[in-house]
Amino acid sequence: QVQLVESGGGLVQPGGSLRLQCAASASIFSINPMHWYRQAPGKQRELVASITSDDITTYADSVKGRFTISRDNAKNTMYLQMNTLKPEDTAVYYCRGLVGGRYYWGQGTQVTVSS
Repeated sequence: QVQLVESGGGLVQPGGSLRLQCAASASIFSINPMHWYRQAPGKQRELVASITSDDITTYADSVKGRFTISRDNAKNTMYLQMNTLKPEDTAVYYCRGLVGGRYYWGQGTQVTVSS
């Protein structure tokens, strides 16, 4: 059993920045790949960014150039640096990781972009 706990969400003005964290209860060496998803009200959950144990990253077109995914193996933590935030980035953000053939989800953290 692996637990993933997100933090770092909040209310930010358009153009602002936030850094989300996803802390794992197990070594993230064993969690590969890891992802950030988001779900806005009334919309389906969508994949935002992914990272492998080799630090290969991919991004949704909507966040390319604004968001950066990274992982710190020593801290068992994955991050999502979000810059130049827009109102359409408002959503609950979830982390997800694959361990031993099973996917685990975090509980989510709310990000609200509004003036």
